[in-house]
Amino acid sequence: MPAIEAAAADPFLPELYRVVSVRRELADTATLEIVPASGERPSFAPGQFNMLYVFGVGEVAISMSGDCADRSRFVHTVRNVGAVSGAIAALEAGAVIGVRGSFGAGWPVAAAEGSDVVIVAGGLGLAPLRPAIYHLLANRARYGRVTILFGARSPQDMLYRSELEAWRRNLDVDVEVTVDHADPDWRGNVGVVTKLIPRAAFDPRETFAFVCGPEVMMRYASSALVDAGVAAGRVFLSMERNMKCAIGLCGHCQFGPSFVCKDGPVMALEKIASILTVREV
Repeated sequence: MPAIEAAAADPFLPELYRVVSVRRELADTATLEIVPASGERPSFAPGQFNMLYVFGVGEVAISMSGDCADRSRFVHTVRNVGAVSGAIAALEAGAVIGVRGSFGAGWPVAAAEGSDVVIVAGGLGLAPLRPAIYHLLANRARYGRVTILFGARSPQDMLYRSELEAWRRNLDVDVEVTVDHADPDWRGNVGVVTKLIPRAAFDPRETFAFVCGPEVMMRYASSALVDAGVAAGRVFLSMERNMKCAIGLCGHCQFGPSFVCKDGPVMALEKIASILTVREV
């Protein structure tokens, strides 16, 4: 049985992928491009994730950060925050890893057609949103106004800086960037990303909002979007929990009555607002 068919038959069986390039984004963050050892990579939707397995170390859920239209490879941006993610971020070209996926619910890019779209990203949260941005730009005529709001801790912590600059030069996309702490050379916005929302130009009655970042940032961003007039049913957040099985069996990622791995990671605010502020969830 071919490897891809075998992986589809057994969701716990990883497929072998080879690392073809590694780009160091930040001191603790790297973007890996990986290709299947045989065949074409499976399709995925913006916002979905893979389970990446480092042999002898373990497995971790990592969101897609590449272009859905490129069927030759997966792209993952990984921050070193533990044993497995650290091992992945330290890989070099030529290494072999195991991949299970893709899994989960993605950004509702089809439902958003005909509407304005506001992207709100904090720190590494820009990575799971990048496939959605690629989709919006590739299908620009299907959407209204597209606004990207990104916040980083400092100019040195800015993810995908060259792409942000390129998107900003695109005359039909609004891009605003802010940092929590500026250095003397920074000439841009200073402050949390939620402060950019009241200043952004969009029609709240006809807007979908996609939000990803630290959970506290997403709580405040979603509140600011609702305060601006965006319906809670049109605000979507990418939740992050300890996903182990990726198919809703183990219960590690339970979030209230839902499981992030199969009911998320992208969830509508109206469905999770009541449990977002519960510290124990």
